[in-house]
Amino acid sequence: MRIGLLETGEPPESLIPAYGRYGGMFQRLLGPGHDYATFDVQAGVLPKTLGACDAYIVTGSSAGVYDDLPWIEPLKGFLASARDQVPLVGVCFGHQVMAEAFGGSAVKSDKGWGIGLQSYSVSKPAAWMDDAAHVSAPGSHQDQVVALAPGGQVLAGSDFTPFGVLAYGDKAISMQFHPEFDPAYATALIESRRGARFSEEQADAAVASLAAPNDSRRIAGWIDGFLTGAAKATKA
Repeated sequence: MRIGLLETGEPPESLIPAYGRYGGMFQRLLGPGHDYATFDVQAGVLPKTLGACDAYIVTGSSAGVYDDLPWIEPLKGFLASARDQVPLVGVCFGHQVMAEAFGGSAVKSDKGWGIGLQSYSVSKPAAWMDDAAHVSAPGSHQDQVVALAPGGQVLAGSDFTPFGVLAYGDKAISMQFHPEFDPAYATALIESRRGARFSEEQADAAVASLAAPNDSRRIAGWIDGFLTGAAKATKA
């Protein structure tokens, strides 16, 4: 399968030499069993046709869906046209921009930052999921989906993030946490923002939480299972 990685952001420059960019993180998460093409969405680069790849993943970003940036509306247009046509996966910003593109809403939450290990309860397991009742993965977000798009379903979430994992029919899913973040990178990201975006207490608690086991490998299997099944259905 050829997976298009729609990069909508990048790590802090100081962390790139050690951890790479977001597209590379997804390649490590999903492994070498696929071909990958990376598109620098921030630079205005989108696939010329939906058929350029078999499926697309929208990465995280430090931008908000409400920001006045020239690349956000074209991305929303691409995603709206891709819905129900090719498999789509959105993560963090990708989760939020898919909701907006499909008719939902995402805002800067008055709950504040969600950082460290984030845990969701599974309320509606899909066919590509296993029987896990709870899943945990690193998270880093201040924005949240607050209104579900027409046709959307909530599969998992928490009191802090009710719209944690969403599905739109059988060809689009999204999630707020970051299964592609290695705990070492998630820790380094928090440390780079300590005392600026987060208080010392918030940073300490978030870093400590990342020492616990996470379900990133399980979620990688979910994503792979979803993409494989959705791609087969598209070609059928």
